[in-house]
Amino acid sequence: MIFPFRCNLKLRWKLLVVVLPLVIVPIFLVGGMVGYIATKQAYRGITQTARADLDHMAHFTLDLLNSHDQQFQAYEQDKRERLAADLKRLTAIAYRLVETADRQYRGGHADLAAARQEALKTLRLTGAGAGDALYVFDSKGDPIEGRGNIPDESGIREMVAKARNAPPGQPLSLTASQRDPAQRGIRARTTITVFRYFKDWDWVIAASSTFDDDPAFERRSFAELEESIKSKKVGKTGYIFCMTDKGTFTVHPDAEGRNFYDAKDFNGRRFIKEMCEKKNGWIRYPWKNIGDPAARMKIVRYVYFAPWHWIVAVGSYEDEFYQEANAIKGRTIEGVLFLTFVIGLLSVVLVFLAANLLTQPIHQMIDTIRKVKQGRLDQPMEIDSNDEFGELAAAFNRMTGIIQRNKEMESALAQQGKMASLGVLSSGVAHEINNPLGVILGYASYLEGKIPGDDPVHYYIHEIKRESKRCKKIVQDLLSYARTPKPTLVETDINALLGQIVEFAANHTDMRNVTVVRDFTPELPPIEVDGDQLRQVAINLILNAGAAMPEGGKLVIRTLADDEGYLDIVFSDNGSGIPAENVDKIFEPFFTTKARGTGLGLAITKQIIEQHQGKIVLVSKVGQGTTVTVRLPMHREEY
Repeated sequence: MIFPFRCNLKLRWKLLVVVLPLVIVPIFLVGGMVGYIATKQAYRGITQTARADLDHMAHFTLDLLNSHDQQFQAYEQDKRERLAADLKRLTAIAYRLVETADRQYRGGHADLAAARQEALKTLRLTGAGAGDALYVFDSKGDPIEGRGNIPDESGIREMVAKARNAPPGQPLSLTASQRDPAQRGIRARTTITVFRYFKDWDWVIAASSTFDDDPAFERRSFAELEESIKSKKVGKTGYIFCMTDKGTFTVHPDAEGRNFYDAKDFNGRRFIKEMCEKKNGWIRYPWKNIGDPAARMKIVRYVYFAPWHWIVAVGSYEDEFYQEANAIKGRTIEGVLFLTFVIGLLSVVLVFLAANLLTQPIHQMIDTIRKVKQGRLDQPMEIDSNDEFGELAAAFNRMTGIIQRNKEMESALAQQGKMASLGVLSSGVAHEINNPLGVILGYASYLEGKIPGDDPVHYYIHEIKRESKRCKKIVQDLLSYARTPKPTLVETDINALLGQIVEFAANHTDMRNVTVVRDFTPELPPIEVDGDQLRQVAINLILNAGAAMPEGGKLVIRTLADDEGYLDIVFSDNGSGIPAENVDKIFEPFFTTKARGTGLGLAITKQIIEQHQGKIVLVSKVGQGTTVTVRLPMHREEY
């Protein structure tokens, strides 16, 4: 037995045991599958989105640095151009002073040495700002005159090389810059030198100046840049940080200026060194902060900013990415549990409703079965649907009808057995009685013919003859009831048969002053009946109706097919009617209300109808008339 408890449960609980798993298990399976797929897709989508965000933030920071760098480059370029223009003007003045001294020498106004001394004297008097230098050296790089910050030997050699290859008098320039990437900001030192070559004296006339970026402006600008970078948050705890390619943090929430090149993650990997070496890419590493119960996986997108030799890194903990996905998982579980509860509750309600719909007809059937079990075969099941219960109820009613008919048939067979015995006895009695009755009738007829009619004896002879005939008829009716033959069934048109019977019976003496009305339903299907026996039934009922209307009246004969599969023949008169106490006895043998009746006519009529598997129903009211309905089945059942 798969379910050992199934026989002990009511139908509604059996339905719950079957239905609830069929409802709840698919919900859990589908909800779990949907939640798993949704969570995986959410993890995947969030990971891709988070990586895209990190990459976007990294390149956004690069754009900020690049914008800042370009701003300072433009600032430096402007200062450089203004300074170069000033130095060009200074070297142009100095060059013209040397040319003037050379013209005096060539004009004979001074010798070469005096002319050079005059030129140098004049150059000393030429203005130069603080930090500016004005000097002269020859093509070998040996200084002739100079003041201020003179370039180093490598710078002198570079200017000499350019001066020799350039046309005489053409202004040339040389720029040198120094930048310290370890500084938090852009600390640049730029030196610009403008020089001309005076070939006649083999002099290189140069003017140079060195300038620094404005420290206050730089600090303010870089502070704004740093604040802009630090204000960009990644998730709840992620942030952007910058470091040099040597591992020194330049922008960081709490570690600026410190070097972490050899820092290790929770597994001992030197992740900062790896970032400094690769300069561009992705890195994942476990990191445990102070106070954290366990290490958390961190993902970092890092890119290289070449102008400053910086590495820009954007990092965040992965578990912060998945908070929404985990929330989706939690909400999915809550939704599945809530949906399971609601649908389970709804299923219980629906199961109880369905159980009521199923058990109500079952309980009605059980009540009817109990009544039938007690012998009350006249209690039919109610048929109020066309489903399996309706079909079962119809079959049960048919079965009880068959059982009831079988019981009636058993009673009839017992009665017939008695009647058969009575028939055997009647045959002997009839044989023994008929002979004396025949002798009595013969002599009575003979004497009746011999004695005059006015003789008082003639009256007695006539009564003997009449009562002898009555005895003979009683014996004959008794034999007919006891030996009713089995009907010979032939398909018969009931309307045509009744038409013939009405024509015959209307001429009977009992039908005087009685009007017979035919109300036949046309096109009735033919049914299987014994025409002779049905003729005997109809004549008997018609004559009984005529006898109930001795003063005249109306007899209506109707035919119709009802919804229960019967063809009904209805005899309805407006005669004297039958008292209520006699209605149940009217079909019993030898019961009669007529003075000279035998009481076997209606008994024989009922017997014939029952042998046709039909029914006969009598309804009567005293003073209003009697209605007798003969119900014949249109389709006979074989037992």
